[in-house]
Amino acid sequence: MRDPVRASRYDVAFAGMGLANALAAFRVATLRPELHIAGFDTHASVGAGRTWSFFAPDVTPAQLAWLRPLLRREWPAYEVRFPGFRRVVPTPVCTLSGPALGRALTGLTRAADIAEVSPEGLTLADGTAVAARAVLDGRGARPSSAFRVGWQKFLGQEIRLTAPHGLHHPILMDATVQQLDGFRFIYVLPFGPDRLLVEDTRYSDTPELSHQMARQEITSYIAAQGWRVAEQFSEEQGVLPVVLDGDIDAFWDEVGPVPPLGMRAGLFHPVTGYSLPSAVALADAVAAVLPARPESLRRMIEARARATWQAQGFYRVLNRMLFLAGTSDQRWRVFARFFHLPQPLIERFFAGRTSALDRMRLVTGRPPVPFFQALRCIPSWGQGEVITPPLRPVGGLVSPEVRADG
Repeated sequence: MRDPVRASRYDVAFAGMGLANALAAFRVATLRPELHIAGFDTHASVGAGRTWSFFAPDVTPAQLAWLRPLLRREWPAYEVRFPGFRRVVPTPVCTLSGPALGRALTGLTRAADIAEVSPEGLTLADGTAVAARAVLDGRGARPSSAFRVGWQKFLGQEIRLTAPHGLHHPILMDATVQQLDGFRFIYVLPFGPDRLLVEDTRYSDTPELSHQMARQEITSYIAAQGWRVAEQFSEEQGVLPVVLDGDIDAFWDEVGPVPPLGMRAGLFHPVTGYSLPSAVALADAVAAVLPARPESLRRMIEARARATWQAQGFYRVLNRMLFLAGTSDQRWRVFARFFHLPQPLIERFFAGRTSALDRMRLVTGRPPVPFFQALRCIPSWGQGEVITPPLRPVGGLVSPEVRADG
């Protein structure tokens, strides 16, 4: 592979090597090895200390096949826990390994701060000019007033225990814990007989998270399970947007001429905030059209993002019900009701492929939030996203650290 430092011009330069750009670079390098590409990021090691989980049905079988070399673990099922209710859902769960992604991109990345980005080049902080036929901007979510959002925020620790934990599959949500700062749950991935990732996660009105408090809550949870920590390997934290409403035209007016990827293009699941399935699909699409002019790439990505936005209107209605109807300490009831539903519906929901019948099923029956407050959250769906009830203090699309692209 050519050394990025010595190259005079690239077919594609990737600005930022978060998840979306890293997957796109991996896919391009695999399918189009004749193309001269390079990635530039502040961090020398792509994906270090990162994990990204997804459900196998979130991607196509062909996509899962090319992701498999990057996976750390696959499980055949997951569990959810709520007050008075537990369920094991036999849907496969996969975790992508940040270090494996970094190793796959060895020789293609350079640790460098980016000062400026243009459609056909980068200027690095040290003054180096990088020329390219096209630049893809995947530097994570950017500040925007076009979307109104709540937040999913988390802090997780990977640990080794003094004895086996006894878990056979992930705990996607353990909401039997005290409800703090909105809807709170513990998320657990068993990477080995005595090795776990334990995350404290909250759906909250604000993006701020006390790291010290989250660490204390993780410690308390571990103790309550009867586990003892022998060693801590790593810690990760982040904030993901949960979109309530917005103006997609205003968002794309702010984007500028450089083609964006991932969170920067607004491509993520509106309820979970996860962007891996969208990033995988876009990596395939980008690899299929390269080499291409920046304006062509931007048009393609914008068209995909706008189509996704239009298809996701129902999810934003659900988010408004979650954040605007009822009290924050009762939000867990929305998810508890959801996980009583049939497995295929749950899978389609997380994959972003909810059908008309699914939508009817999700909103019929006794609502888990006050009926009239829930009813007031619906009118903006399909009507320009103008909310009629007063908003709580939620922010625009900006986060201190975003797991999906970080």
